[in-house]
Amino acid sequence: MEKLKIGVIGVGHLGSIHAKVYSRLDNIKLIGICDCNLERAIEIGKKYHIASYSDYEDLFDKVDAVSIVVPTSLHYNIAKDFLNHNIHVLIEKPITKTLSEADELISIAKDKNLIIQVGHIERFNSAVLAIEPYLKKPKFIECQRLGPYHKRVQDVGVVLDLMIHDIDIVLGLMEQDVVNIEAVGLSTISNYEDVANVRLTFQDGTIADITASRVTKDVVRKMRIFQEDSYVSLDYVTQEAAIFKKTGDKIIGEKIKIRKKEPLKKELKSFIECARTGKRPIVSGIEGRRALQVALEIVEKIKPSTR
Repeated sequence: MEKLKIGVIGVGHLGSIHAKVYSRLDNIKLIGICDCNLERAIEIGKKYHIASYSDYEDLFDKVDAVSIVVPTSLHYNIAKDFLNHNIHVLIEKPITKTLSEADELISIAKDKNLIIQVGHIERFNSAVLAIEPYLKKPKFIECQRLGPYHKRVQDVGVVLDLMIHDIDIVLGLMEQDVVNIEAVGLSTISNYEDVANVRLTFQDGTIADITASRVTKDVVRKMRIFQEDSYVSLDYVTQEAAIFKKTGDKIIGEKIKIRKKEPLKKELKSFIECARTGKRPIVSGIEGRRALQVALEIVEKIKPSTR
């Protein structure tokens, strides 16, 4: 079988990790990387013995698929150009800045029978996959995603930067529409919201309470799912989870057995499989758009409280 030819567009912190993971996979060929900072591109290219470019158009005739790991404002134009050249794309989250941009990319991919996968990496977290058999009918979901501020993320607020991960996970668990959104937020460091809290209400009355902060010293990535007879606790960072059940007048906890694997490696391998076979991604453009829609509604509700 001919190896799939891959490129990486944008080799900042996360993009360089994409390149590293691709370079270690056997069933593909990492053709080259691109970054507007040519010195950075050359540095990463030498590291993995691949070609380096400052103009992504130079890759159009060389690759079958690309990871697009650039600022959100650039997602639409770069992804559109690659799709129009019949190249599959993995776009880091969020899919685009606007719904109309997402809609156009989804339409192009559908017309050309191409893959769009959106980089919601938590879908590939081993703990998230492990708790699925224990979930019945969630009644209340609580998510916390807290951490320090990083200057490399300056073009979006904490909702599109961090909270969107939990929005996507919760939407995937519920598989039903959000009927009400209550949100508050605060700008402390950037020109966008840096702390946010949202309460989502779903059609069946289930509530999800999600908090995100990028001005918190310690990193916290946790979720709790409360059901009628149990609750499940999950830690994204350690990839650990436990289920707690009522037994008599006591609540007994039990660790869920998990085989920990690198989420990004699983995500990229999934993208490769989808690009090769045409299989629908776990997070396709449709799921990426759905998470973006809810995130943008949250941002709009927060705006008055951040002024």
